[in-house]
Amino acid sequence: MSLGRFQGQVAIVTGGSSGIGFATMTRLLEEGARVAVFDLTPLPSIVAKNNSVRFFEVDVTQKLSVGEAVAQVVSEWNTINVVVNCAGVAAIGTVVDNDEAEWSRVWDINVLGTARVIGATIHHLKLASPASVVNLGSAVAHTGFPNRVLYTATKGAVVAMTRAMASDYLADGVRFNSVCPGTTDTPWLTGLFDASDDPEEERRKLNARQPHGRLVSPDEIADAILYLANPLAGSTNGVSLSVDGGIESLFQSK
Repeated sequence: MSLGRFQGQVAIVTGGSSGIGFATMTRLLEEGARVAVFDLTPLPSIVAKNNSVRFFEVDVTQKLSVGEAVAQVVSEWNTINVVVNCAGVAAIGTVVDNDEAEWSRVWDINVLGTARVIGATIHHLKLASPASVVNLGSAVAHTGFPNRVLYTATKGAVVAMTRAMASDYLADGVRFNSVCPGTTDTPWLTGLFDASDDPEEERRKLNARQPHGRLVSPDEIADAILYLANPLAGSTNGVSLSVDGGIESLFQSK
């Protein structure tokens, strides 16, 4: 049996207890990595029993919370090779629909939370080989979506700062890339469906609005994340990879 692409590597996945983060954590484990999950929601017990997984209750809006968890990962596993930033929250509305408190809350989680995790891990990434960071952007960072201005602002910032950090740490051998998912079938989206009068009809309509007629799956996003993080992609740096069914690049005839 051949070894996985991440055999012997240590990865941190924020937001790893559900959705895209959970799919990414699962794939990294399958390919030989040891994975530290940073989240406020505990992992399912069957996963938490895996000896290659460690769960840390981390609030990415708190620098101390992030720093203490990173120190524990390094204390136990000695290194950090991969950081995947999936922790984030959504926001709906135009520029006047979210008050300043909501702007601050979403920005603190999506943008500053990503920066805090990278700031706490970059020293260890610079000492590791290979070393890679993948940040979760969104299709909204490249394409104008209605009623998504706050979320768009945060995800546009994540994509832009990913490129900047790719430049900052090029000489140190740490690669930075982002993945920009389209509308993905996550628990958050399921919650929106369940809150509607007709969940199945709402799901059908949303599927129909996608260029390829269905929602993106978390596993498809995880596959893109693993491609960017893996050592064989050593010449891929500063990239924003869209996994959106064609929203960004394909003309749709109505």
